[in-house]
Amino acid sequence: MLRFLHTKWIFPFLLGTLVISASVWAVAWRAALQPLADQASSELELASDQLTRHLFRYRELAVVLARHPVLNARLTGESPSPQEADSLLQAMADMTGAYQLLLVDHTGRVMGASHRTGVRLDPTTPLIYRALTGALGVEAKFQPLDNGGMRRVYSFAAPVMGERGRHKGVVVARTDLLDFEENWPSTASALFFTLNSERVFVSNRLDLVSVARPAERFLNSSASHWTGHEVWTVEAGPYLPDRALHLMRDLSTVGLSGEILLDTAPAERSAALLAAISAAICLGVGGLLLAVGERRRALDEKLRIEAAANARLEARVAERTQALSTANADLQRENRERREAEAALKKAQDDLVQAGKLSALGQMSAGISHELNQPLMAIRSFSENATLFLERGQEAQAGQNLTRISELAHRMGRIIKNLRAFSRNEAEPMGKVDLGHVVSTAVELTEPRLKADRIALEWAPPRTPVFATAGEVRLSQVFVNLINNAADAMMDQEERLIQITISASDTLSATVRDTGPGIKDPDRIFEPFFSTKQVGQDGMGLGLSISYGLVQSFGGDIRGRNCKNGAMFTVELPYWKDAE
Repeated sequence: MLRFLHTKWIFPFLLGTLVISASVWAVAWRAALQPLADQASSELELASDQLTRHLFRYRELAVVLARHPVLNARLTGESPSPQEADSLLQAMADMTGAYQLLLVDHTGRVMGASHRTGVRLDPTTPLIYRALTGALGVEAKFQPLDNGGMRRVYSFAAPVMGERGRHKGVVVARTDLLDFEENWPSTASALFFTLNSERVFVSNRLDLVSVARPAERFLNSSASHWTGHEVWTVEAGPYLPDRALHLMRDLSTVGLSGEILLDTAPAERSAALLAAISAAICLGVGGLLLAVGERRRALDEKLRIEAAANARLEARVAERTQALSTANADLQRENRERREAEAALKKAQDDLVQAGKLSALGQMSAGISHELNQPLMAIRSFSENATLFLERGQEAQAGQNLTRISELAHRMGRIIKNLRAFSRNEAEPMGKVDLGHVVSTAVELTEPRLKADRIALEWAPPRTPVFATAGEVRLSQVFVNLINNAADAMMDQEERLIQITISASDTLSATVRDTGPGIKDPDRIFEPFFSTKQVGQDGMGLGLSISYGLVQSFGGDIRGRNCKNGAMFTVELPYWKDAE
C-alpha cells in the first residue's frame, strides 16, 4: 500500500510534528521553570538569612565588648597588665566560636587579644578608621596562610567610648567563615556568596571556594534566558549540575552577593516527556489519516476499473464514507480528549495520593482480572447448562444454576464496588470509619495478587466495630500500600506470610507484619522517591511517603521497624469521639 502514498506530504507532516513537539517542549519548559525559580528563591533567602544572622552575632559581640569595664580599664591604663584583658577575650572567643578578638588603641597598637599574633594594626584602614570615628567598621577579606592557602575572615570593629565622646580604641571581632560552612545544613542546590561580585567568599561546595579566580571563570558557564529566568550551562566538576537555574540576591547589610544554582534536570525531563507525548499523538493521528486516505484512493480506483458494477460500488462508497466520517469524528474527539488530558497533567502532579491509588490498582490489575474472569466463565457455563435443563424440563436444576449465577454476579459486584470506592478521589472530610471494615476491604482488593504469588495471609476481623477518625478511601489506600509492599519484599523468600492485627487498647493501632528480609534503612523509608527495589522494578518510592502523609492528616502516626523475622509497620489512629 505504501506505493500509493503521496511522498510529497510526508516531509511537511514530519516537519509540522517536529514544530509542534518543539513548541510543547518550550511551553512545558517555561512552565516548569517558575516553580524551580520559587524554590531557588526560597532556598537562597533562607541561606542568606542564616549567613546574616551568623555574622551579626559577632557584630553584637564587638558592640557589647566595647562597653566592658575590663577593656575600658586596659585602654585608660588603670589595668597595666594585659593578662586580664587577654583572658577575657580568650574566654569570650571560646564561648562564641570567634576566630579572633582584639582590643586596639587609637594608634593601632594591640592592647589585648584572644590569640596573640604580634601584628600591629594600621589605624588608617577602613575597618579601624570607621570605628575610631564612631561608626561600625566592617571588613571581609582573604587572609593568606603559611601552607599557601587562604582563610576567609569577616571582621567587625566597634568603638570604645571615652570621656566627652572621644574614642579611646576599638574592639575587633573576627570570624572564620569555614566554621559556618562546616555547620551549614546540607542541600542539593549549590549556594555561594561572592565578595565584590568577583570571588566566592562563602559556599556549601568547597570546590567553589576560590581566592585567585573570579567566580565566572571558575564556573566556566554560559547563560541563556527563558522568560526572565537565567539558566547556566556549568562545567565545574561532578558535584555541580550540568545545567542549572541561576538566581542572585544582593546582601547589602554584609557587603556580599548571594547566588544559587538549582538543577534543571527534572524540568527538562518533564518537558521532554510532554514533547514525546505530543509527537506520538501527532504521528498516530497522521498515520490514521494516511491509512484512511489510502483506503479511499483504493476504493476510487476500484470504482473506475469496475464500471459495470457502478451502482453496487456507489453504495459501498457511501457506506465507507459514513464509516470514515464516523472515524474522523472519533479522531477529532480523541484529539480533543488528549488536549484536555494534557491540560489536566499539571493538576495530576499535585495529586500524588490519587496517583498512588491508581499505581496500586495497576499492580493488582492482573489478579483482579483473574478474579473477574473466573465468575464470568462460571456464569457462562451455568447459563448454558440452565438452558439445557429447561429444554429437558429439569426446572429444579436450572433454578440451582440461576442461583449460582446470582451469587457469582453478587461477588463480581462486590469486587467492582470495592474497586470503584478505592479508585475514587475522596473529597469528603474525615469522619467515623470502621477500622476492621477498611482493613477487610484492603485485604479483598489485594487477595488476587497474594493468591497469584502464593502468599499466606493471617487476618481475623474484630467481632465488634472499632471506630476511628479518618477518611475511608484514603485509609484503605494506606493498608493496600502496606500489604503490597510486604508482598514485594517477600518475593525472594521461601516462607511468605503476612499477619494483620488490630489492637484497641489505650491507643487504636493496626499492624502489618511480613516474613521478608526486613528494612535496610529504617530512617529513610518514608522519604519521597526512596526505594530499595532494583532498577526496572515497579514503583517510584512514593507508596510509603503517601501513606505517611495520609496517616498524619488523620492525626495519627505510622512507624516501620525490623522484627525477629521480617518487618512490621504500625498505623496508629485516633478513636472516633461521638458528639455529646
